[in-house]
Formats: sequence, structure tokens, C-alpha cells
Amino acid sequence: MKVREPRDWNLRPAEARELQERLRRRVVLVDRWKPIRTVAGADIALDARSGVGFSGVVVYRFPDLVEVERRHATRKLTFPYIPGLLAFREIPVLLAAIRKLTIVPDLIFCDGHGLAHPRRFGIACHLGLLLDRPTVGVAKSRLVGQYEEPADVSGAWSPLTDRGDRIGAVLRTRPGTRPVFVSPGHRISLKSALRLTMATYEGYRIPKPTREADAYVGRLKRGR
Repeated sequence: MKVREPRDWNLRPAEARELQERLRRRVVLVDRWKPIRTVAGADIALDARSGVGFSGVVVYRFPDLVEVERRHATRKLTFPYIPGLLAFREIPVLLAAIRKLTIVPDLIFCDGHGLAHPRRFGIACHLGLLLDRPTVGVAKSRLVGQYEEPADVSGAWSPLTDRGDRIGAVLRTRPGTRPVFVSPGHRISLKSALRLTMATYEGYRIPKPTREADAYVGRLKRGR
């Protein structure tokens, strides 16, 4: 898969924040995609002792979610851990795995946030803009915003808001479990992000694409 990668990821934190502020103006938050026939999940695991990141991307046929390809990469992470700037730490190794794909996914689910970010430019927005692909952020915890707990039924959701903006949704995929935090990344609306997340959850709390990507990078980290 062809990847448009920045010339230099070695930015100071202040420069990275300034870049997010500039790039967020280019994010498209309406549906601009062709019929979705493949979806992918992308994730990364970090070996804290060595500072090496293990990235994985798993591609599925949609809507039956039959796996058709998976790729991985390893790379030393150089950007420090700073909340709100994780894209600069993780995307370089994610792109190294995505570049190996022979099947170009129509939609990518990221284990992280999209619009639901202090500067409205989380990792799903950044990755979607670089790839010019529709992306959705599905996170296990909140980074920013306020919400009311959604009803304890599958598919129930409540708005996630911050400073008067609706930045995502708090979605109950499975009754009796904690909700997930869904936000659009690029070239997709919140309504479609919610619908497609529910179309891939398969009865678990975490949607299959990011759930399997998480398990994949965990095994890579353990050397299995």
C-alpha cells in the first residue's frame, strides 16, 4: 500500500502541537467513501525496556469479517510518551506495517481517538489524513470530554462533548460491559462511525478489527 509519510517525525512537543493545530483544518468529518468491502484494525504494543514498538494491521472482508491479510513491523520509538501526542510516537511504526499491505482497506479502525482529542486531531485523524482513507477511532478510555452513561443495552450511546463541541460518542457495544469511545478520524461522519463499529463488534466489547490487532501485537511483543 502506498503511504504518504512526512519527511521528519523528529519534532519538539511544541512543534508537534502546532502541527496538529494546522492539520486538523484538513480533516473531513462527512462521509466520503466508496462502498466498504474491506476493513482493517491497527494497533501497537510497546516493549518498555527496549523502547521498541510492535505494530500490526489486520484486514478483513466486510461485512462477513473473514480475515484476508495481516502485516506487522517493529521499530525503535523515538518520540517521548506525551498524552495528546501519541500519534507522533506510534504512527511511524504503524505506517511501516501498513506499507506492506497488498490489499488496501476501505476503512481503518484505530485503537485510539480521532476527533475526541484536546486539539481535535487524535491518531485516527492523523493516520486517515496521511493515508487519505476513512478512519475511525475506537478507544477503551476517555481522553477528553463529558458524557452521560449510555443505557445498558447493545448499541446504546450518548454524546461525548467538550467545550460545546460534540467530539464523539460513548457506545455500549455489549450489555454488562464498559462502553467504548468512538470518534470519527477522517472522511467519515460520527453516525457512520457508530454504525460501522457496531457492524464489527461480533458480541464482544471491542470491535473485531482492533481486538484482533491488539492480540496480534501482543503476541509479537511476546515473541510468539
